[in-house]
Amino acid sequence: MAAVMEHRPHILVDADACPVKEEIYRVAYRLEVPVMVVSNAPLRVPPHPLIARTVVGDGFDAADDWIAERADAATIVITADILLADRCLKAGATVIAPNGRPFTTSSIGNAVAVRAIMADLRAGGDRIGGPPPFGKEDRSRFLSALDSAVMRLRR
Repeated sequence: MAAVMEHRPHILVDADACPVKEEIYRVAYRLEVPVMVVSNAPLRVPPHPLIARTVVGDGFDAADDWIAERADAATIVITADILLADRCLKAGATVIAPNGRPFTTSSIGNAVAVRAIMADLRAGGDRIGGPPPFGKEDRSRFLSALDSAVMRLRR
């Protein structure tokens, strides 16, 4: 599958906490796009020739490193990890968060800065809320963003 993935659009999923894996599989089947599910622990994936998985172990950032090393202009990366998104964008990949929001070269700097500020606040003992609950609108936005990304890369 690696040789096929290099020449046409393919999807790499930062899978350990990804809430839209089923949606990714549906898009993959419909548009015939290969998917690699990358995780630190074994996850069940559908038995389908377009879906593969790799377990990278539990080393710090092992899944992120694996994904970033393989990201290129034909890759769609699905992740909520801002630092991984930054690395993949620098490699030319298209990056979409599970809520359907795209990470772009023009938005990633602000996202990295906000992440750093929030980490500082948490380290200082401030109690800050997390992201809003994941909902139907997020799933719908994600499906639309993933469809658009695949179609754009096919052109």
